[in-house]
Amino acid sequence: MKSVPSQLDLFSATAPAPEAKPELAHLAAIPLPDGELYFIQNPRLPITAEQVFLQLLEETPWRSESITIYGKTVLQPRLMAWYGDAQARYRYSGRTFEPLPWTPLLQSIRECIEALTAQPYNSVFLTSDRDGRDSMGMHADDEKELGPQPVIASLSLGASRCLILKHKRRKDLKPVRLMLQHGTLLVMAGQTQTNWLHGIDKQSQPCGARLNLTFRQIVKPAPSGY
Repeated sequence: MKSVPSQLDLFSATAPAPEAKPELAHLAAIPLPDGELYFIQNPRLPITAEQVFLQLLEETPWRSESITIYGKTVLQPRLMAWYGDAQARYRYSGRTFEPLPWTPLLQSIRECIEALTAQPYNSVFLTSDRDGRDSMGMHADDEKELGPQPVIASLSLGASRCLILKHKRRKDLKPVRLMLQHGTLLVMAGQTQTNWLHGIDKQSQPCGARLNLTFRQIVKPAPSGY
């Protein structure tokens, strides 16, 4: 039975597999059983990645949101903001997020990412990991608002952090670890959200701030005010 290396170098990504989505065939593919991962290092952006990082860090109205886990409400260990088209409401962990209107910078980044991936996106989820103590728990972006087999484009800016992927059912597959560096665009597609969980652990080593922009297409908006 085919296994997956436990640590993958994004710079060693291979050509897409035959079953890859035709519209993503120009991207470098990362082997992943029961899923599809693609990557671009240093995608074209309207300004430099460093300028995007600094501007978003300064101008975004970051919020600390709460989530409910096993009936207990806690603050998420990261800051976040939700932008998008007016109807792109998103329900997550018992809360409905109303999108802020696109800023000129985020709109121009969206256009670049749509051109690179040949996919439409009507929303973007911004998160800020302030240092190594901030993290993202293991989860799948499989909410009904995203529809089946969603394509999610994730742009990393700032400090490098390790993304961990774990298969939901197959115990023969080791966790996959991807070091997401400044200016990395990772695209998750196909059955990835159906079959895999992903997250970012806390780390003890000194670590600077990291921003992540995940572009999504909301196909079934959550009810307003629900």
